[in-house]
Amino acid sequence: MTKAIILFAHGSRDPLWHKPMEAVAARIAAQAPDTPVACAYLELSTPDLSTVVDQLAGSGITAISIVPMFLGVGRHAREDLPMLVNGLRFQYPSVTFTLNPAVGENAKLVQLLADIALEGL
Repeated sequence: MTKAIILFAHGSRDPLWHKPMEAVAARIAAQAPDTPVACAYLELSTPDLSTVVDQLAGSGITAISIVPMFLGVGRHAREDLPMLVNGLRFQYPSVTFTLNPAVGENAKLVQLLADIALEGL
């Protein structure tokens, strides 16, 4: 099984907004050079999730881990993204999709953010 990671974020028209997502993708690529990683966006930016999945599936990827890059778990993470992933599962039955919790739900990230905030004291 060939695995890939998609970092999924909201998107923005501001090109500088993408830099943190791209930096995370670059770190993943450096740490796991044999694992394809790509960014995809819900709106206001390209590429969208469907386009990235199509490219990965077309290159032989059979397992995709989707990491929602959301701090809060709002409607996009709770409703929109699961609906998109269910459609992709139907469209690409030979690909296994894993939808991870939003990064803001990860205790390690919450602790890191608290540590960063405390650095200013």
